Amino acid sequence: MHVCILGGGTAGWMAAAALSKKFEKQSIQVTLVESESIGTVGVGEATLPHIRFFNETLGINEAEFMRHTQATFKLGIEFVDWGQLGQRYIHPFGDFGESLHNIDFYQHWLMLNQKADAGSLSDYAFGIVAAQQNKFCFPHQGKTSLQKSFGYAYQFDAGLYADFLSKFSQSRGVTRVEGIVVHTDLQPDSGNVKGIQLEDGQQIEADFFVDCSGFKGVLIEETLESGYQDWSQWLPCNRAIAIPCENKGELTPYTRATAKEAGWVWRIPLQHRTGNGHVYWNEFTSDEQAADTLLQGLDGPALADPKQLFFKTGRRNHFWKKNVVAIGLSAGFLEPLESTSIHLIQEGITALVELFPHVEETSPSTSDKTLNGITINEKDVNEYNARMSLQFERVRDFLLLHYVANKRTDSEMWRYFNSMILPDSLQEKIDLWTRRAYIQRYEFGAFLPPSWLAVMLGQNLIPEHYDPRVNKYQIAELQKHAAGMRQDIAQAVQNCMTHSDFIKAYGAASNTAPLRKI
Repeated sequence: MHVCILGGGTAGWMAAAALSKKFEKQSIQVTLVESESIGTVGVGEATLPHIRFFNETLGINEAEFMRHTQATFKLGIEFVDWGQLGQRYIHPFGDFGESLHNIDFYQHWLMLNQKADAGSLSDYAFGIVAAQQNKFCFPHQGKTSLQKSFGYAYQFDAGLYADFLSKFSQSRGVTRVEGIVVHTDLQPDSGNVKGIQLEDGQQIEADFFVDCSGFKGVLIEETLESGYQDWSQWLPCNRAIAIPCENKGELTPYTRATAKEAGWVWRIPLQHRTGNGHVYWNEFTSDEQAADTLLQGLDGPALADPKQLFFKTGRRNHFWKKNVVAIGLSAGFLEPLESTSIHLIQEGITALVELFPHVEETSPSTSDKTLNGITINEKDVNEYNARMSLQFERVRDFLLLHYVANKRTDSEMWRYFNSMILPDSLQEKIDLWTRRAYIQRYEFGAFLPPSWLAVMLGQNLIPEHYDPRVNKYQIAELQKHAAGMRQDIAQAVQNCMTHSDFIKAYGAASNTAPLRKI
């Protein structure tokens, strides 16, 4: 079986690495076609904790990966000026406190916050307290489970990550071909993609194709005409400017997103530089004004010229059509507010591996389509599309929550969001929260209830009621328990190394050094 991946970058090489690893004992040949002259978007430098498990399944050594990609650790995202001007909060990767009597701790906190002094909910999140002090350690078993109740991700150079996975994949037999596609050949009877023709005349035929060709969607859209769902009415920011600068000050273990009049600005600290960008809606600011806003806020001297990006938020109608699966920007794009681009790539790859076409040894059923020895079952295609649709829609809702859970009226853009009609899925989630502090749980979705909790409370979306079960417990008992949790976290964070020192020690450590995870 021959699989052709069109496009390199993060999406293409993640797909190549996963397929070469997951099907290493099967007769699957993988060819990746990319062109250095085209390049990649490559500004996404922050991730979610899921990327750790992707790397681990590939057998990648974390310290080696971090050295190669100039990575730093990420405990969460700090949001500045989102709920109101002058306010800030951190969305951490982990829980707030420990559940009591099988009830989420935040429910007890909501009750205490109304009747007594419970402190800030942030004081009960290990990741937040550590981030605020620029400290880092691996989650581990301490005196209480609070010291393993948080997760972490990475902030890295996306181009270096693609290069790292390129070397990994090619060492496992993946063939890289340099070239630009000028023509696509289709099977005359089925309409499936038969092969691609490159600019130099080379022909590459394959049984199955993975489209990682970026916004253009050379196979999924230009060839198979999947169609695109435009979500600009909900996520209208449509442009971005990105620029790296020199590192200045402390190396923070978190990404920062600062709201502006017509969008927001990101700051992502790496070992060798700081990534910066301005996502904005061009209806309320010009490209020149957006660039000025970004440049005026840099920590240090710029290291390159600004890079302009244009996009339309949304997703393909079909992620998998015929014998083509779209992964990465060719599948869709949701702005980088919560670092979800690489996560959606990972989800697309995971679903593809689970539903991957198989070599048919007997006569296929009528619901299957046979292509040169492989079988594609339409039920698998439908399941993939349904699953990825949910992934995109739930990320969309979570991103939109940041914009609509605010009290800002200082600019036209924020007033637009204040009067927006929301998708039913998000409106239901907000209504359940504001009425009784209930957070829906999903089988598929990037963000667990603590993430929704962090944003809703962080942006002043306060529920009318809390879980009535907590009223049966004594306030004094709960206060004592809460104080103990805060003290445990404070003491544990105090013993952590600074983020910068941890990276230096970890980078110099061997695979079995004391800093390794437990």
